[in-house]
This record gives sequence, C-alpha cells and structure tokens, in this order.
Amino acid sequence: MSPLFSPFAMGPLTLKNRIVIAPMCQYSAVNGAATDWHLMHLGQLALSGAGLLIIEATAVEPEGRISAGDIGLWSDETESALAQVLQSVRKYSAMPIAIQLAHAGRKASSNVPWEGAQLKPVEQGGWWPMAPSATAYSASEPPPRAMTGDDLERVRHAFASAARRAQRLGLDAIEIHAAHGYLLHEFLSPLSNQRSDAYGGSLANRMRFPLEVFDAVRAAVPASMAVGVRVSATDWVEGGWEVEQTVAFGQALREHGCDFIHVSSGGLSPLQKIALGPNYQVALAERVRQGTGLPTIAVGLITEPEQAQDIIVRGQADFVALARGMLFDPRWPWHAAAKLGAQVDAPPQYWRSQPRGLNALFGEVVMGQR
Repeated sequence: MSPLFSPFAMGPLTLKNRIVIAPMCQYSAVNGAATDWHLMHLGQLALSGAGLLIIEATAVEPEGRISAGDIGLWSDETESALAQVLQSVRKYSAMPIAIQLAHAGRKASSNVPWEGAQLKPVEQGGWWPMAPSATAYSASEPPPRAMTGDDLERVRHAFASAARRAQRLGLDAIEIHAAHGYLLHEFLSPLSNQRSDAYGGSLANRMRFPLEVFDAVRAAVPASMAVGVRVSATDWVEGGWEVEQTVAFGQALREHGCDFIHVSSGGLSPLQKIALGPNYQVALAERVRQGTGLPTIAVGLITEPEQAQDIIVRGQADFVALARGMLFDPRWPWHAAAKLGAQVDAPPQYWRSQPRGLNALFGEVVMGQR
C-alpha cells in the first residue's frame, strides 16, 4: 500500500488517506452567507479523492471577518446557507468535511485580495478591528481597538456557538484558526500582544486566551467530533513567536484534549523574512510532531506526489495539506494515486475517465456501453 494513501486517525476521525485539502478563503460570501460559488468550489474539491476537505476560515462573528466577503457561522441565516451547500455536496461525496473557525483580529476589515487586501476604513464600509493590544499590523495602518474583558467573553462564546452550529451541520471536525496573524495568533505572539493583565507577558499568559477558546469549542461539541488547531510555528521575525513556543502550546493543547495540529507559519508581521522553497515548513511540522505527539498536518509548497509521500515515510508529519496546488489541479489526489500505484474514491460518473493501463485506479470498475 502507498503510505500516502494509507488510513490514519486524527482523534475520533479516521481518514482513508493522508491528503488534506487546506482551507482557502474565497471572499465570495454575502453578509457571511455561503453562495453558489461555495457550492461549485466545495463540490469539485469533494470529488477529488482527498482524505479530508477543510472549509475556509469561517468567522465566528461579523467583526471577525477578514473581509466583507468572508463566510461566517454566527447566525441562523449563515448556518442555513452553509447547510444548503453541504446538503448538495453530500449527495455525491462521502468525503469527511471539516470547518476552520476563525476571528481575524487586527487583520479584519480588509479589502479582498484582488482589490489590494489592504485595511478598509470605516468611512469606506469597513469597521474598526480589535486585537489583544492597540498595536497596528503595519506602520501605515491605524491601531486596532484593544480588547476588553467583555470582548474576550463574547469571542469565547462566539467560538462555542459556531462550534455547536458546525456540529448541527453534521461536519466531521473543527479546526480552530490560531495562525497567519489572526486573533488567536496575535495573543500568542509577543510582537502583537502587549497586554499587562493575565492575558499578556509570559508564555503561559499569552497562551491563556487561545486555550480558553479551545476549551470552549471542545466543551461545545461531542467527543466524537475531532477538534484541532492551525498554528503558525514561527513569525519569521526576530523576537517573535517561534517553534519552541509552538511546541509548548501544542503540549498544552494535547493536555486540553486536542486531536490534531496543522502547522503553517508567518502572517503576523509584514517584516517577516521567509525563504520560500519546497517543504519550507515541513521541518517545523516535524519539530511540533516530535514535541507534542499530536497527529500533525504539514503544509507549504508540497506539490509532487513523491514529495508528499516522502514526508509521510520519513515521519515528518502524519498528513500533508495542499491549498493553491489543489485549486490549480482539483484532481491532484487522482494523479498522485496513479503515480504511486494506489486507489482513490471517485464518483461513478467519472469512472470512464481513467487512462488505459490504470484500470485499478478507482478499484474494481465495471462499465457497460451502449
């Protein structure tokens, strides 16, 4: 059996293979509600043969959106819209589906990427972002509002409420977004967290609010639903959040009942210096996996089937995730299975697509012809 296509568990959820479709923002919602775009987007990915599909960063409250086009899960209306999408997708795919619950913090109220992705001022239809401290993302932006105790309580409840909605939707797992410079990452990093109360200063204090959010989500859903966390293992900025602190955070998460950890990096500061290249984040995932023992997802310029399988074989991670590569090639798992001599799930409507010589790609297929 191809190691990349072998089953593995993330807590209570066992996946058929090690390929994960990472969450990818589409900026195509209307007032937080999923649209037909999400039906088309998620529908094609759900036919890809991957082991798990993670829905894009989903805001737990309106002010937590990166942009006004972000999907949300804070109301009956947003829940109903996503339910319609999922109902259609599930008619034709049994692939497990997770959702990434998020709050953008000081990176909220931005223009969509194809309009510059910069902070959108209140006078242009944006809103005033909030963060652990009144520390701006960049020198060119006004500072966010520092969160009060009431804000902390509201956001904790918002994550828990969104988690209950996700469970009602029948989703298989929840990934809490604590990466890429968004709110929970902002609490973790000393570059963005300048608080002098119990939520700032020491590592234990900076981890306190993200752990409280995790506990709120974990308590809101049954043990049969996997709950994990996306992290940025390093800020790539001197004096910022780094991998050994990530290991400590991961160890704490494991003690709190975390089922998996998804290791990315960066996003907190425009001063970051990242040497991009194939597998550039895999060593970070390997260190976190070694230090925490959690089922670990690696991501970042993983593009080739042999490259992905090597990560699994070498024990650097338990799963590999693709994002942009999956947008470019939504049948990437099919092609990987063909190269590695494995089988992959595919809808019967597409069984005739397998090239000559690959008759075992979709298993034992019997097709009539008229």
